[in-house]
Amino acid sequence: MTEVLDVARRATDLLGELARVDRTALSNSDLVALLAAEESAGRFADAARVFTAAEVVERSRYELGTDGLSSQYHERKPNNFIEQVTGVSSAEVARRVRIGQAVRTPRSLLGELLPAERPVVASALIAGEIGLDAAHAIIVNLKQAASGSDATVHNMEAAEKSLVEIATRESADLVADAGRHWRDALDPSGIEPRYEETIARRGARVGRERNGIKTYTIHAGPTLSAVLDAALLESMDPSAGPRFISDEDLARATTVSEVENGESIERIVDPRSIEQRRADILEGVLTAGLRATQHGPANLRTIGGVTAVIQLSDLQSGRGYGILEGIDEVIPASVVAEIACDSGFTVLTTGSKGEPLFESSVLRCFTQSQRRAMIARDGDRCIAKGCRQRAAACHAHHVVFFSRGGPTDIDNGVLLCPMHHHALHQGAFELTMIDGMPWIRRRFNFAEIDDPNHDKWQPASRSRLAIAAA
Repeated sequence: MTEVLDVARRATDLLGELARVDRTALSNSDLVALLAAEESAGRFADAARVFTAAEVVERSRYELGTDGLSSQYHERKPNNFIEQVTGVSSAEVARRVRIGQAVRTPRSLLGELLPAERPVVASALIAGEIGLDAAHAIIVNLKQAASGSDATVHNMEAAEKSLVEIATRESADLVADAGRHWRDALDPSGIEPRYEETIARRGARVGRERNGIKTYTIHAGPTLSAVLDAALLESMDPSAGPRFISDEDLARATTVSEVENGESIERIVDPRSIEQRRADILEGVLTAGLRATQHGPANLRTIGGVTAVIQLSDLQSGRGYGILEGIDEVIPASVVAEIACDSGFTVLTTGSKGEPLFESSVLRCFTQSQRRAMIARDGDRCIAKGCRQRAAACHAHHVVFFSRGGPTDIDNGVLLCPMHHHALHQGAFELTMIDGMPWIRRRFNFAEIDDPNHDKWQPASRSRLAIAAA
């Protein structure tokens, strides 16, 4: 057995021991530390697999014919060969190969080592600093940007370094968000074609009815996705109570009496499953739309709303892009101008720094317009680091507490999911506003994980428009 296979065998044995550890016997701090250590170990294993997959593909090149590696094992395509050997899905094989080909160090015809296509990503993978999800997001977005008018060698290198740096401290989802921003900045002329390609893939398929149930499969474009998300998220807010509920389900609902401040309060517990609630919400919204009225019965009025965010200069010029609340892909400025005219969407404009151009009033509770302004500034998520909770399910929080004189103004407001809102009041982290933008600082370091930024103030906004201004 060669030396490298011996190393792989020892690593397998060690990981096998790790898999057999009794987690129930660990303390909370040890369990969290193990969670981080296992991720580090897994990153090295993942890096090894993508480099090996890329080498297998290289040795199975089409021009090698029957001398190619996969052909020697009677498999024509290298991806199929890897799938047969490893047992992983074809999609995972494709991902490993895509990453591996971008980070491998190829050799010239003379046997000289050549630089990798993405050397910074390669170094970070080898060092275990980033995972495959983040690496894949970086590679895919930079590949899409490569033909852009601003995709110079210098700018592409800057983008790669910036994205890798983000990947060392943020989740892969946030890396993907930043990657799309770089892609759109490097290839602004590609925004329109990408949008057209997305729209071309939209569609709805109607299945056959079986036992009274018909299946609809929807491939939703950005605008329809935003409409559906707005309807479903806001309708399923627990604080709003059951929405679009039938008389039969309402009769079956559990009524809970609670005592609060000496008063008895009745609460209805929705008996429907999440899937049933979504179906009823869509039926109610579509029925209300067909009736085209804002004044019908309460259970049939339209709910929710969609906000499009765009810089005022882009909206006026018709160039650039905007963002639909809750949708990852940007849409052209020209489309924002169109939906502002006849779709009923709310269009919120921002200044050059991403600041909402909005005049607020001082009230105890934040208004829906103020919440939309916070979403425009900070993105459609809870602002706590790494949280993916959508804004529709978040609380509007006064950075300087209202009880201490803090105004109900967007310059003093942020959106936090219920869990992180509670954690803030428990002292897990703190917030401040600097030049109208939120900053966050964690109060303690989880299980002594090595994070040099755990006690430093960091920007909390995730708005891609704010990132672009920076």
